[in-house]
Amino acid sequence: MTKAQNLLSAEHIRNNPKFAELVRKRTSFAWTLSAIILVIYFGFIGLVAFDKPFLAAKLGAGVMTVGFPIGVGVILSAIILTGIYVYRANGEFDELNRQIIEESR
Repeated sequence: MTKAQNLLSAEHIRNNPKFAELVRKRTSFAWTLSAIILVIYFGFIGLVAFDKPFLAAKLGAGVMTVGFPIGVGVILSAIILTGIYVYRANGEFDELNRQIIEESR
């Protein structure tokens, strides 16, 4: 494929309404997940900064504090949100991408 053909193909893809839909959906979803994780992270940091006694409160008669499971929850939430993104990317986004490629040939 020549450089001119590549440019025409790229332009054809950019003009495809499915490409615009893919970009819109993927961007919107990524920003939503980013906002969720930022709220979780900043919420945890806010607790560390402004409510240390709450995080230091013991759970039961043991030595574990409230802060430990909350911290684990922050880490797990990042893993879960990543999994949600990957699941949607491998499903809906990949299907749109496949359709765009097929239509550009």
